[in-house]
Amino acid sequence: MTDTTVRKTILVLNGPNLNLLGVREPEKYGSATLADVEHLCEAAAARHGLSIRSVQSNHEGSLVDAIHDARQDALGIVINAGAYTHTSVALRDAVAAVALPAVEVHITNVHQREEFRHLSYLSGVCEAVIAGAGVLGYRFAVDYLAERDA
Repeated sequence: MTDTTVRKTILVLNGPNLNLLGVREPEKYGSATLADVEHLCEAAAARHGLSIRSVQSNHEGSLVDAIHDARQDALGIVINAGAYTHTSVALRDAVAAVALPAVEVHITNVHQREEFRHLSYLSGVCEAVIAGAGVLGYRFAVDYLAERDA
């Protein structure tokens, strides 16, 4: 891809256990499923003339690979790394290495939860962090990436 190529894709990356949205602890995470989140992101992107590539994996290396692949065509990354947010230097280094704008998303307000969830290895390499807005945080992240250079 050349520097003059228009990037029209946003990578929406979801980490471990997010495939269980709608089933796992609905009192914390709500009733929306991962498919609902993907549709929400697709609709937000479409309003800006963009598309979404959604990737969910419970495996750290697959998430790193998806971040690396984003270099080819993505204008940015929306990332909810789940528990890897608090443990993965590999994901942090991948986001830094691809030099794409990234937005870290958390469905819950992690700062109201257990102390270990207050640490994020990703926040320092992301342009924005959205926490506690429920699944709407994903829409906010897509809008941010679409509008940041407008």
